[in-house]
Amino acid sequence: MIFENAPPLPGICVFCGSSCGDDPAYAQAARTFGALIAINGFRLVFGGGRIGLMGEAATGTAYQEGEILGIIPSFLRHLEPPLRAASKIVVTETLNERKTKMFEAAMGFAILPGGIGTCDEFFEAHSEAQLKQHAKPIVLINIKNYFAPLIALLEHTIAHGFADAEVMDLIEIVDTPEEAIKIFAAKRATA
Repeated sequence: MIFENAPPLPGICVFCGSSCGDDPAYAQAARTFGALIAINGFRLVFGGGRIGLMGEAATGTAYQEGEILGIIPSFLRHLEPPLRAASKIVVTETLNERKTKMFEAAMGFAILPGGIGTCDEFFEAHSEAQLKQHAKPIVLINIKNYFAPLIALLEHTIAHGFADAEVMDLIEIVDTPEEAIKIFAAKRATA
C-alpha cells in the first residue's frame, strides 16, 4: 500500500531490455530483482513499459506490493505500453528527458541485460560518475556472464590509454540479484 503523503522510498533505477532476450534466466533475474527492490524497502524507477525485462522487473516489484515509478516518452507509449500496476507514470517528450528524470529519482543504478538503449543508459551513468556528477552506485548484474564483452571493452579502453583504471572502481559487477540488492542496502545504510 502506498500512502498518498508519504515521502518516496529511495529509488533504484533499473536499466534493462524492452525484450526478454534468448535465455529465460534473464527474465527470472529481472523478476527476482524487482521483488527484492520491494522487499528491501526501495522504489523501482524504470522505463515505464510492461514488456521485456523492464516489465519483468516491474512485475516482480508489483507482486510484492512495492512502489513503482515508470518514466516513458510519449512516442514510446504505443511500442512499450505502460505498466498499469505502476504507482506513478511520468510521460516525457524525449528520451533525454526520460533519462534525466530517472537519474533524479534514483539513489543508484542497476543494469540487467539489454540492448543499445540499456548500454546508452549505463554509459551515461558511468560517464557522469567518472566526471564526478554523482556518487551513486552503479551495479552490473552479470547474469550468465552477459556483460563480459562490455567489461572487456572497458578494460580495452584502459589498456589503450583512453580511460584510467579507476573507471572500473565506479561500478560493481555481481552475478545475482541478491548480491546487487546488498550493495544498495549497504549504500542506504551509510547515506
